Parts: sequence; structure tokens; C-alpha cells
Amino acid sequence: MFTTRLAVTDDIPVLQKLIALSVRGLSNGYYTANQIESSIKYIFGVDTQLLIDGTYYVIEEDSKIIACGGWSKRKTLYGGDQHKSIADPLLDPNTDAARIRAFFVDPAWARQGIGKMLIQHCETEAMNNGFAAMELGATLPGEPLYKAMGYKSISNIIVDMPDGEKLEVVKMRKELNSK
Repeated sequence: MFTTRLAVTDDIPVLQKLIALSVRGLSNGYYTANQIESSIKYIFGVDTQLLIDGTYYVIEEDSKIIACGGWSKRKTLYGGDQHKSIADPLLDPNTDAARIRAFFVDPAWARQGIGKMLIQHCETEAMNNGFAAMELGATLPGEPLYKAMGYKSISNIIVDMPDGEKLEVVKMRKELNSK
């Protein structure tokens, strides 16, 4: 039995471990070992602004966190606290797309519908807050899930990391009123 709840500050240490586990376990075959380790260090992590905004969730199975992800009403497309240096400006739901953010699943629970369940929850919450579209920065292993959920590729982004590694991310979009 899965339960979904808002993530809280006390979850951060568990979430950081889950994120690293997810990236290492699900990125093989898409990124090199160096890209994976650099992305954990420089890009992927908890974005505490999502917790503050009350838009970041965890999925638990028997009180164990097995997935996390959220949506955002802010401009940042991807990345944890370590990837940004300024506060996120708010988006305008009348003209901007909300963001799907920071989705990570324990590899032992991958491909069992958990990501889909969380995306649907986030889309509903974004619509309840006036947004009619969603955008995201998909990792290569996450792109097939988002495509299956109706997201369309807009562009490929190459993210330069401080150690010289590069990570390909796919910017995607979905109109929520055209499910």
C-alpha cells in the first residue's frame, strides 16, 4: 500500500540518500559513471524551496520513503539547492507553465507506476493552482516516462558542470487541458 504525503524538512537526509541511489541505479546506460557522480554533486538534490512552498511529496510503502517528486510555481526547471544561487522568481499561471521537479524513485521500485502516480498528483495540484501547462527538465532515463504521460520534447539542454562534465537534459512540455 502506497501513501503520498508532503515532504518535510526532517525528510531531507533520507531524500538526499534516495536521490543518489536513484541517479546511480537508474542512469546507467544513459550517462557515464563520471556524469552520474558529477550530477549528484552539482545538480541533483533536494530543492528546499519546494518544501517551503508545500509542493514536494514523498511516496511511502510501509512508512519507508521510496520516491519523491513535486511541482513548482517557480522559474527553476531542474536542480537542487546546490545548482542555483538565487531565489526562484514566481511564475504567472496565466502565461507560464508550472514545473515538474525533482522526481526520483528507488530503483527497487522503478517501473511499477509510482512515477506515474506522482506525476498525476502534481498535475492535479498545478491545475488547482491555476496552471494550464507543465514543463520539466527530464533526465535521459526519465524521458520515456514523461513521453508516456503526454509530455513532448521541446529541446535538448547540455548542462556544464564545474568539473568539466556535461549532462544532457531534455526540456519537455504538456498542456494540461489536452490530457
